[in-house]
Amino acid sequence: MRVILGSSSVRRRELLGSLGVAFDLASPDIEETPLADESAETYVLRLASEKAAAIESGDDDVVIAADTTVVLNGEIIGKPVDRADAVRILSSLAGQTHQVLTGVAIAHAGRVAAAVETTLVTFTPLSAATIEWYVDHHEVLDKAGAYGMQGAAGAFVERIDGSPSNVIGLPLHLVVALAERLSVNLLA
Repeated sequence: MRVILGSSSVRRRELLGSLGVAFDLASPDIEETPLADESAETYVLRLASEKAAAIESGDDDVVIAADTTVVLNGEIIGKPVDRADAVRILSSLAGQTHQVLTGVAIAHAGRVAAAVETTLVTFTPLSAATIEWYVDHHEVLDKAGAYGMQGAAGAFVERIDGSPSNVIGLPLHLVVALAERLSVNLLA
């Protein structure tokens, strides 16, 4: 059995690797624009499922794909398009509680198991100078919500309610549970 992680995310690779799982990488190229009137849950589940389906694999292979987004006041906040957008996003998250949703899809032997994990994250209030510093000194353009909790932005997180690995991009407990639904033990 070969495990394939359908992601170019360094954080997802690190998280899956922390389980001791040997895996190959594939980077599916799909359109990631939300559809009109698409809920955040439907959006991340659709993208994860499309990523899993886009990866060439054999019958015995296990394909793991995920997509993460941030939601504030019902609005999907994706990855920033530029520096100014990153500043705008972080300013809107400052002092607020937002949701981090990750859709996970696992394909194996012609079957797919998929689900969404939601975690609530509360940011401390942030000064404009702190936001400027963070945007100037850290990678923000490749991250949903313009931050990575596993790095310096961890100092912005006042409270988290749910899975920490979900906020980083791959809810490990959900990955293991979905694999088990397909009779695959990733921890063996």
